[in-house]
Amino acid sequence: MEARLLWLLAVALALAFSSSYGEHVGLSENQCAIPAKDRVDCGYPQVTPEQCNSKGCCFDSSIPEVPWCFKPLPKSECTF
Repeated sequence: MEARLLWLLAVALALAFSSSYGEHVGLSENQCAIPAKDRVDCGYPQVTPEQCNSKGCCFDSSIPEVPWCFKPLPKSECTF
């Protein structure tokens, strides 16, 4: 019983740490707020959030059947 509990805890922790919903390292939240249908693929199958972000792309694995690693919107500049 104890081994089964440890195994269950390990699986739960692995899922928690691998969950990469909405990671945008170095990007603003607005740059990655792109509707799923408008995402332009920036990665490859099985790309990790770290690999995606290192390419300057957004990562969001919350929606199946669309690119999870995708190009961000251009950075907008304030002009007066």
